[in-house]
Amino acid sequence: MRRITAAAPSPPASPSSPSDTGGGGGLRTEFAFELPRGYVDDSGTVHRSGVMRLATARDELVPLRDDRVRENSAYLSVVLISRVVVRIGTVEDVHPGVIEDLFASDLAFLQDFYRRINSEGHTRARVTCPACREDFAVELSGGGGRLGES
Repeated sequence: MRRITAAAPSPPASPSSPSDTGGGGGLRTEFAFELPRGYVDDSGTVHRSGVMRLATARDELVPLRDDRVRENSAYLSVVLISRVVVRIGTVEDVHPGVIEDLFASDLAFLQDFYRRINSEGHTRARVTCPACREDFAVELSGGGGRLGES
């Protein structure tokens, strides 16, 4: 049985990091997340915090040429998630093998997170209540389709 230890928390992306391009109103391209359970590396260390970047068209097209995806379409999300996750804890070489070793709940979390950050470029929308005219933000839900299908 393997001993599991918690990794030191990684600092979240700061406003001056690559997660923002330009000034205060720039395009945000990287999003911090916290896995529900965490990735357990070979030494038994648990990594929970991470960063995912916005997907490009190439990120969605390249996995379609992968033989593993051609043989099993369910593998698409594994390859796609491995392309856009920048790091998990101190692990910066995130490849399909790392994503395969995640707990199912963590993979489901990352699939939902991918949908939310790539749907409209943000996960919140400003709305106005038609009754009281109060402005507030609402969380957008990831809607429909499989991961990688726009």
